[in-house]
Amino acid sequence: MSLERAREYLKSKGFESNIIIPEHSSATVAEAAQALGCEPGMIAKTLSFLQSGPDGLDKAVLILAEGMARVDNRKYKDRFGCKAKMIPADLVEEMTGHGIGGVCPFGVKEGVVIYLDQSLKKHETVYPAAGTDHSAVKLTIAELEECCGRPEWVDVCK
Repeated sequence: MSLERAREYLKSKGFESNIIIPEHSSATVAEAAQALGCEPGMIAKTLSFLQSGPDGLDKAVLILAEGMARVDNRKYKDRFGCKAKMIPADLVEEMTGHGIGGVCPFGVKEGVVIYLDQSLKKHETVYPAAGTDHSAVKLTIAELEECCGRPEWVDVCK
């Protein structure tokens, strides 16, 4: 279902033809790079965080980062005013609309906030997932910005 949700979203943006369904798993950065024949850094991994909203309720925050980047806890806290806390695995799909290995910014549930990390700018083309652990979308950085609704760029990775 997540692939269809992502596909419909990408179709509405004019990027459905950019979806790639590799033969092998793309669930991890290493698997995706091998399946797509690209450098691991070109994989735009989607990190899922839990933050408290102004109403006191938890909200999902997605940060797309370069495949080899790691979150810098100090930068994250300085930017968001809270400790980086990943969404528990059993809640990822419920909160984002996509399961682990396929989390992406396309066709997410309402209220999910998306950010792009500066680390992505090292690459002209990146490959985020498309809703499943056997999918990807080939996009330039400008296309990724467009597909994600021009989200804010942040610097929270090492």
